[in-house]
Order: sequence, then structure tokens, then C-alpha cells
Amino acid sequence: MTRHGLLIAALLAAALPGSGRAETWPDHPIKLILSQPAGSGPDVVARILADRLSRALGQPLIVDNRPGGQNVIGATAAARAPADGYTFYLGTLASLTTNKFLFASLPYDPETNFVPVGMVAMIPLALYVPAGSPIASIPDFVARGKREPALSLANEGPKTFGGMLARLLAARAQLQLNLVAFSSAPAAVNDAVAGQTDALLVDVPAGAPLVAAGKLRALGVTSGKRIASWPAVPALAEALPGFDYYGWIAMVAPAGTPAPAIQRFNREMDAILRDPAVADQLLKIGPITEGAGTPDSLAAFLAAERARWAKLTQEIGVLPE
Repeated sequence: MTRHGLLIAALLAAALPGSGRAETWPDHPIKLILSQPAGSGPDVVARILADRLSRALGQPLIVDNRPGGQNVIGATAAARAPADGYTFYLGTLASLTTNKFLFASLPYDPETNFVPVGMVAMIPLALYVPAGSPIASIPDFVARGKREPALSLANEGPKTFGGMLARLLAARAQLQLNLVAFSSAPAAVNDAVAGQTDALLVDVPAGAPLVAAGKLRALGVTSGKRIASWPAVPALAEALPGFDYYGWIAMVAPAGTPAPAIQRFNREMDAILRDPAVADQLLKIGPITEGAGTPDSLAAFLAAERARWAKLTQEIGVLPE
């Protein structure tokens, strides 16, 4: 074959399906960064997902916990990672949406430093009290909060979704609560179980094991209606009409990540999340999934959430610092 013929053959081969580096992806382990500690709700979900994705993709998916800094540490690490298809970020409402309204400046840009991959799950929070607490219901909590302005409510801090939701709960219920900030959901849970705080507002997965163990009591969930895994636990909206807020976790990747890697990751993740066994496993601990959707549908969702929280941060008087 002439040199010209060899060149044409090489170009044709490169254009065929199955050729090129993109079609060999992945050929080594993938890192999944999250900005929460081990044992948190998102971490539980990440490990369930990582196990199944490792099998589907044929490469280990390594969970890399980077907690701290109100999600900033993990988000920054993910934003600065090589955009080669081997780093993904399990982002939260805080890291991908609300941090923009809470910090005067960020070392990453939640809108431009990431590209959407797919939705993972919606995660309601729950209002808990220690199992031995005399507070037995949401009306009890509101009544006691009006009588005792020092009623303490543990949360993950003012610049987290849980912290902002604690402020929103106080505002909607017209309470002057003592909002006690912790560095993480597990730390807040531990002090609530020990009776160091009167109540606790964290994601359902973080508190569910302690409810099952008889150490915490769930008074209500922050979603607009009851969740299937806890049918006996009322929604806060039953006492506070219109209170309908979920946390959520979504998969994104550093901007510039090759489209074939994003598309493959999305397809595999969607198939896993639509598996009834996986959906049921997640539901038992709180997260609600309806599949990953598409990168475009996640992009539209993120835009809507940023618009929604721009208004909510104004309602509760949050200013960037």
C-alpha cells in the first residue's frame, strides 16, 4: 500500500466506532470526589453507587472524601482536577448552588468549572429529637420553641443547606431558636443522641440508622409530602404549609471532560439508578431517585435551583461573607 493509502486507511480507522482513546475509556481507576465525611448521607449514597459503577465500567471507582470548608475543599479539588474523564464530583445543593450566595468569593465557580453528568437523588432532611425527649410532634416542637427561645437545634452550619433550612424553619414557624452549628452531620447527630442539643436537622440518611436503633425520634421530613420509607413520619408541610425542600446530590465533572466519558458514565449511572433493587436500597435510607436523566436535564435543573435559592437567601436574610 502506498504512503497515501496508508494515511487514508489510518484516518478511516480513527473514524470507526471502537477506535481511539475515547472508546477505550475507562482504562484505569476513576476517582469520585465528595465534600462530605465518611458516614454522611452523601457518602452512603456514593459508596452504593461506586460499587455498582465499578462493576459496570470494569474499573475501580475510588471514593475520595474531602470534607470541610462548607463543601469548598472538596468542590475546589474537583474543579482543579484534570479534565480527562477520570475524576467526577458528587456535588450537593450547597456546593453547586447555594455557596454562590453565601460566600463573597469562592476558589471555584459552580457554574463554569463543572459540566453536568446526571442527577443522583433527592434527599429530604428530617427534624429529629433524642429518643427520650418530651417533644413528640412538630406542633410540640413549635409550641416549646415559642415558650423557650433557647431551644437548641443542631445543624451543619450557617453556610450549608441544613443550616439555611434551619433558619428557614425558624422563620416560617416564627421561632427564635438557638441554632447550634457542627462541622458535619455525624458530629451533629452524635451530640443530639447524647442529649447535648434539643433537636437536630440533618439529612434522612445521616439520622435514619439512629432512628432504627431507638436513639433518635423523627418528628417530620422537609419534603412536601411523607416519604415512602417513613410513612408514619409526617411532612413538616402538614404543620407549616408550603414547606417543601429537598437536598439533592448530582454528578458533575471538571469542565472540559471528554463528552464520550460523560455520556458513558451517564448511561451506566442511569441504568444503575433505575434498577429497582438499587432504588429500593436508597429509599430505605432516605434518598429518592428516578434515574440520572441526561446532562442537559441536569443543566436545566441546576439553573432553576440557582434562581430559586437566589430568592430564598433573600427571604432568610443571608448575605455573602
